[in-house]
Amino acid sequence: MKSFDIRTKIYFGEGSLDRLIELPYKKILIITDPFIEKSGLLALVTDRLTQAFIDYSVFSDVVPDPPLEKIEIGVKALLAFDPDCIITIGGGSAIDSAKSIREFSTRATGKEIALIAIPTTSGTGSEVTSFSVVTDTENDIKYPLVSDSMLPTEAILDAQLVKSVPASVTADTGMDVLTHAIEAYVSINNNEFSAALAEKAIEIVGTFLLRSYLDNNDRHARQKMHVASCLAGLAFNSASLGLNHGIAHALGARFHIPHGRANAIAMPHVIEFNSGINKHSKSKKEYPKCVEKYCNVAKLLGVNNFNEITTIRALVGWIQFMNKEMNIPLSVSQCGIEKSEYMNAVEAMAENAIADACTATNPRVPSKAEVMLILEHMYD
Repeated sequence: MKSFDIRTKIYFGEGSLDRLIELPYKKILIITDPFIEKSGLLALVTDRLTQAFIDYSVFSDVVPDPPLEKIEIGVKALLAFDPDCIITIGGGSAIDSAKSIREFSTRATGKEIALIAIPTTSGTGSEVTSFSVVTDTENDIKYPLVSDSMLPTEAILDAQLVKSVPASVTADTGMDVLTHAIEAYVSINNNEFSAALAEKAIEIVGTFLLRSYLDNNDRHARQKMHVASCLAGLAFNSASLGLNHGIAHALGARFHIPHGRANAIAMPHVIEFNSGINKHSKSKKEYPKCVEKYCNVAKLLGVNNFNEITTIRALVGWIQFMNKEMNIPLSVSQCGIEKSEYMNAVEAMAENAIADACTATNPRVPSKAEVMLILEHMYD
């Protein structure tokens, strides 16, 4: 028996930040990063809390790829302030930090605390998922934590928070959205509900990502990508992800390549691996089940072709075209990583990718040797 539910209340569109004026809470801990705190975006939250006469404190010791030691500091800050709600504003690192801080605090005290997530990038979908990724810096490993107790209580999607995002971040996070949607779509745990959400997210990305990248004043495109990110998050929260994310987590932990960029570099290689298009199947019956799904993705993006093989090659070509158009590296070598250092890390990264919780739902079970080969091909 399967089930599907959406536990996070989502507010979106014009004026959605005004939800903060209506909050019933008395003490709120705001978790964000130093950039958001200094940029003026934080005032969009604090001004409304002040208007509602809500006491608040700000914790901004958040860094990319949140390490366990920073989570521990955040837990101490939360316990000291003792709020009845957390508002987290920022990208995936801020939201993942807030989810982990709340989770560990609740385990320590038993106190239930509401969590309101306000994303400032259109990529992770973390505002509606039970996933949080933390980093063990000592061993260069990213751990995806998964628990329904980490689901935010509310999410607020307001395009004015993403209008000033740099083009490079729009590109990385936008390709992260696409990866979430495609991996959820072909996951062995996919279902009709997650598929519908993934299909819509893919359709929106195909129409609005490049527009959003080329013009950050295109408010309509930015709002659409913000929604697509959330839809893809809902899809993979139900169906999970795959090897693409297992590789991206390993690559990001070892060489600190931004997560969305790592996903974008790996995506063509993982699609080719999962579909087996280089094996030249003799008949349709020999195609893996995910091939039909990938062909549907290509159709949604407007690049379906003569047959299954040419359609999947066209899908891979479309992804590479988007990477080129948005100045995303096509290979790891273009990220400035020295070849010998990278190749020496391939075996360990392959082991971590296979052990990653996301890889468990990949449509094709990879061996260590196969993942090592993918990683080697990704270099140049």
